Amino acid sequence: YDIMPSLVGSEMCIRDRNYICGLLNSKPTMRFLELLAPTLDYSQGPVGKVPVLLDAQNREKVEFGTLENIRLSKEDWDSFETSWDFTRHPFIKAITKYPNMMDIGNIYLAECYDIWAGECEERFEKLKANEEELNRIFIDIYGLQDELTPEVEDKDVTVRKADLGRDVRSFISYAVGCMFGRYSPTYDGLAYAGGTWDDGKYNIYKPDADGIIPICDDEYFEDDMMGRFVEFVRVVYGDSSLEDNLRFIANALGGKGQPKEVIRNYFLNDFYADHCKIYQKRPIYWLFDSGKKNGFKCLIYLHRYQPDTIARIRTDYVHEQQARYRTAIEGLEKQVAAATSTSERVKLTKQLNKVQAQDTELHQYEEKVHALADQMIKIDLDDGVKHNYEIFKDVLAKIK
Repeated sequence: YDIMPSLVGSEMCIRDRNYICGLLNSKPTMRFLELLAPTLDYSQGPVGKVPVLLDAQNREKVEFGTLENIRLSKEDWDSFETSWDFTRHPFIKAITKYPNMMDIGNIYLAECYDIWAGECEERFEKLKANEEELNRIFIDIYGLQDELTPEVEDKDVTVRKADLGRDVRSFISYAVGCMFGRYSPTYDGLAYAGGTWDDGKYNIYKPDADGIIPICDDEYFEDDMMGRFVEFVRVVYGDSSLEDNLRFIANALGGKGQPKEVIRNYFLNDFYADHCKIYQKRPIYWLFDSGKKNGFKCLIYLHRYQPDTIARIRTDYVHEQQARYRTAIEGLEKQVAAATSTSERVKLTKQLNKVQAQDTELHQYEEKVHALADQMIKIDLDDGVKHNYEIFKDVLAKIK
């Protein structure tokens, strides 16, 4: 064996680094660190003391296994939108498994998920096998056969298996990104994150024109979040499979009711919490929220914000919503007065009280929006999400 006394030597070549990377992720290294760093202080000092035996006989095997594990781990990481190298959602990539990409009118999300699940399982098993082979090699090199075994438990394999609930939620997040133009189903990576807008990137699904998407508990706007999401699924996966695909999504979300109702409730109640969690409380989509009664909600994309955005929210959406509430209240009051049974009257009265509470909440919210809209506030993205979010805290949802 060639003995390398330090892991931080300046003469270390790329091949050595790959070999050492494999060593540092093996069971023998963890055993060494139990002695060198019993307090789990895995800093340069203890790690630099790990003895390195460069075994010429197994060097190529170690390098190959290490590089393949790096590739597999990167594939896993890049499948989710928080990666710098994210291209398209796995459910979109799965379409390439079909002939004539995007031309088939009945692509089923369930089949796309099965393709993704198969890829995850294959990647998981391959990485696990590689890790066990590297463990076996290093256990033999260091003569630790009586101390360690090469087997790796599933819980210690760091790439992810498919998870229906998580992966459908990430698909919904990707779809929202396409609604705002951040992504495009036929374009790899970020389609827009500031700079020059390029319409040529959006050839099958057009982003929302004004970058303001209301989230409603009923069909108050044709282009609300639910309407745009249904259109996204229809355009990308086809007309004939639409109802099956919406049912698949609703079942994965686990709600009760008709598929569109379940998905609408997810957007209304849970989507933003998931978004803030994914982006570690630094959301790129901002939720304008009137309060607990859900009187008004809309989403904007931070990179499409303009000084007149809040003014457009007020005039084009808040005022429109107020008008719709007034119409709904008038209609419900007439229905309550004309109700012929107690049960019907109770049901309608409950609905009337709900809309009246939403209308009251929205009236108070409009005053806050008005105050900000008149200021025509400019923001500097270089100041960061936290700083800019604080400017609009009176009208935005609280980040928990």
